[in-house]
Amino acid sequence: MPTSPAPTSPAHIVRALDWSRIETDLAMRGCATTGMLFSPKECAALAALYDEPGRFRSRVVMQRHGFGQGEYQYFDNPLPASIAAWRSALYERLAPLANAWAAAMGQPADYPPDHASYLARCHAAGQLRPTPLLLRYGEGDYNCLHQDLYGDLQFPMQLTVLLSRPGEDFTGGEFVLTEQRPRMQSRAEVVSLAQGEAVIFAVNQRPVAGTRGTYRVTMRHGVSRVRSGCRHTLGIIFHDAR
Repeated sequence: MPTSPAPTSPAHIVRALDWSRIETDLAMRGCATTGMLFSPKECAALAALYDEPGRFRSRVVMQRHGFGQGEYQYFDNPLPASIAAWRSALYERLAPLANAWAAAMGQPADYPPDHASYLARCHAAGQLRPTPLLLRYGEGDYNCLHQDLYGDLQFPMQLTVLLSRPGEDFTGGEFVLTEQRPRMQSRAEVVSLAQGEAVIFAVNQRPVAGTRGTYRVTMRHGVSRVRSGCRHTLGIIFHDAR
């Protein structure tokens, strides 16, 4: 007989989130916080992986590419088991919403229900490299507004988990989103996170209901300047990279 996920498993935690509120926030603002996903101990263990270079396929120093200041590393395969489990559990819950967004924007609503099937589609399209990553910001570091696209196939949502303690490990470093609306000025959203909490947000475009029907808005995200200390985050992106 099938067994239920353990009370502390990613699948159980994801299932217990307030999805009615999350989906409402995503529809209204293009982003939604989750509440705590990781304990302080789990956050510390994940942040410590940054200093284990054998776990990563590449390291990016942002200022070398005009991306900002700071650095990040993409995990290599096989992903740490906990990150793979979170990626799978979150994808399965977000896939129906991704299909609803696609239908509203006149796109094919054909995201498969499980992450393994979606990754197989990415790999068939030549997007073979894993995209979950750890980011490290020190004093004065920031991340310019950008989109994590990586190839022709893009799952429309992703999330960032704050692994450090705001006000203790670092100050500043707010997560920032901008929304570019047709024939209107751009709108900014600043998201405050607690340690172990995630923000789910639109990768590129999302549908918005207007008086004349549904239209698309384009989202970008970044991080404001860290004023002191060190800030670690985990990024979970559901499509792989070319």
